[in-house]
Amino acid sequence: MKKQQGRSTPNLLAMAIATIAWGTQHAPAYAQTAGAQADGIQEVIVTAQRTAAPESRTPVAMSVLTAADLDRTGADQPGDLAARLPDTYLENSYDGLRITIRGVSNADVTEKGDPSAAFMVDGVYVARPQSQNATLYDVDRVEVLRGPQGTLYGRNTTAGVVNVITRAPVNRFEGNVHTAFGNWGERQAGAMINVPVNDALALRAAATWNEHDSYLTNGSNTPRGLGLDRADRAARLSAKLALSDKAALLVRYEASRDNSNNDSTVPDSNFYDGIATGNPTWNGDSTDRRLTYRFNPPNTRFEQGYSRKKASSLTAELNWDLGPATLSWLGAHRSFDHDYLYNFYYRVAPTFALGVRQPFTGSYTQDSHELRLATNGAGPLSAQGGVYWFRERARDTYYFRDLQAVHLPPYYVFGNDPVEARSKAVFGQATYRLADGLRATAGARYTEDDKSRTGTIGYQRAATYDAATDLRELNAGSISTDKTTWRLGLDYDLAPATLVYGSIATGYKAGGFNDGCAAGDNKGGIGCPAATALPASSLTYRPETVRAYEAGVKTRFWDRRASLNVAVFHYDYRNLQLSNEVVVGGRPRYETTNAGAASIRGLEADGQVLATSADRFTYALTLLDAHYVDYMPDGVHSWAGVKLDRTPARTLALGWEHSVRVAGGLLAGGVGTRASASYLLGVPQAGLKYRVPGHTESDLHLGWEPDGARWRVLARVRNLENEVRPMTISSSGLAVPTAPRTADVRFDYRF
Repeated sequence: MKKQQGRSTPNLLAMAIATIAWGTQHAPAYAQTAGAQADGIQEVIVTAQRTAAPESRTPVAMSVLTAADLDRTGADQPGDLAARLPDTYLENSYDGLRITIRGVSNADVTEKGDPSAAFMVDGVYVARPQSQNATLYDVDRVEVLRGPQGTLYGRNTTAGVVNVITRAPVNRFEGNVHTAFGNWGERQAGAMINVPVNDALALRAAATWNEHDSYLTNGSNTPRGLGLDRADRAARLSAKLALSDKAALLVRYEASRDNSNNDSTVPDSNFYDGIATGNPTWNGDSTDRRLTYRFNPPNTRFEQGYSRKKASSLTAELNWDLGPATLSWLGAHRSFDHDYLYNFYYRVAPTFALGVRQPFTGSYTQDSHELRLATNGAGPLSAQGGVYWFRERARDTYYFRDLQAVHLPPYYVFGNDPVEARSKAVFGQATYRLADGLRATAGARYTEDDKSRTGTIGYQRAATYDAATDLRELNAGSISTDKTTWRLGLDYDLAPATLVYGSIATGYKAGGFNDGCAAGDNKGGIGCPAATALPASSLTYRPETVRAYEAGVKTRFWDRRASLNVAVFHYDYRNLQLSNEVVVGGRPRYETTNAGAASIRGLEADGQVLATSADRFTYALTLLDAHYVDYMPDGVHSWAGVKLDRTPARTLALGWEHSVRVAGGLLAGGVGTRASASYLLGVPQAGLKYRVPGHTESDLHLGWEPDGARWRVLARVRNLENEVRPMTISSSGLAVPTAPRTADVRFDYRF
């Protein structure tokens, strides 16, 4: 009965919203849509180039989502953002956030892996994908930069950057509370208060609490509760202190807890037939069947899964105006603890799968510091430069049970302590005005990375190691890499409201190491015998690099009531890092290899039109060709010409927002849809190509705010089509489904 209610409620709500939204076409001229202003499209100030500038004057392909955008669509997690972003996928997978920008992604979310797109909060790099699935609350904006950002943002930005910027304290008293309820048992609450203590100090506190039930149905006749649910809470305290009229210090402390269940996958056969033949085909099942977990393992009995995350962060930002230049320091300490039990569907043969239980416990800390000096003033030269230092230390223990059928012991144990990553860099970038409206930019960054791991692989009869009966192998590696990345660009004011630009930029992602050890290595009294050692070519993998060519135009026209952003790009990728589960010597391992080369080229066009004071239209079109040029994943079969994952040839997003005066208040509604051509999810080592068919995904929202009132109510429906697709598919057959249709009603009160 609960599941039936979850699926029927949004049908009624969607019909009601659609009827009201489409029935208010003749709005009075004084009605204002979100973003409409008397003088045209509202300008957004961004920090994409590490200094404040209008988005329309920033020569970088980027998208900006404001707090109002997030509220209207109900996007309160990173995975909710992608529908509004060209050529971008952010997916809350069971093992962490997966970011794909223009076809570039990374699947290694283990303690040794690095992303291809940097995820940042207030300019601070967040290393672990499992801690990136955080709730978005009291956010000012989200900036998404597409393309390599190696000069100003550094390593692991070959795909781009996602920077979540939270609200800072301000010199006025304000506050708000909100709550929301929806189908699937959704319940949310949040609050914020900002207090100016005196002329020099302002404080801001914000908190959030979120829960919803599982989207999955357990069809295995067992009492186990399944994942795709949510249970998180977080709080942030910020303080802004004016040290003088020239210097200010901003400090933020945040703590969060997340007890969601990450048992959130289904077998790939929920979506595809013909997997055993090596040619998966879309099976056309209903959404209910796709979200039903029916696998009963032949070798074990699954336990109740869980995931417990605890995170905290302390950041400090100092800005000191020295007159000719501003000195900035950004320092941060983050900690993250994660314990979970996951139940795997693990295909060991084309027609046979085992159940595998995986308990995990891990602890991670990271520290970073950046010191930057940027020029002030309106002279012909503007420049910035600085130094950067980063360190992450991790330790974890996890084991796989129930693999006796493949001749492994009852407990196949990985223990790592420590895993360390260190990075340091020096960077600089300068822009010079060559003539009126014409500017040239040059920048470079030199980065050194050191990564190491000391650990073991145990073959044990029980969870605790017994030297008398159990065996251990060394699991250790280290690698040092360095790279100079650079950027050259030109931009020109073709007209007062039109900017054209072009750039050549390079990006770099550090190399790394796989599970195993080098012959003769010895750590902690545990050696690496030649019989089990890996050759150097298999133990380590090379850095990933890219050279990107891009040209674009940003323009506003029709009295600044319409905008158009166009970017064309071509990437030359080398040593693209791809990760999968593999079997080495009969033992499962997680391996990253380098694809020889990949080519990516495309076009992006997006913008908005304020058709009337009551109507706003948005649009985004992408054309993309991203494929392997040189890649033989098994050493025999070539994947040259095969498309990269999540690279549809075409996507089109359209949106309409409309407002009208009703019953002494403002009624504002909107509808948006994104149509995507088909794309692939590949498992190269197994030779599998899962094609996700072309599809649309639409949402609706409707809000009402009485005149002069401090409250408003907002109703939202997401995924009107109620269709689900696999977000990710692992080499063992685990598929993470997208969310079904969801709907909620939110109430806000401000004071």
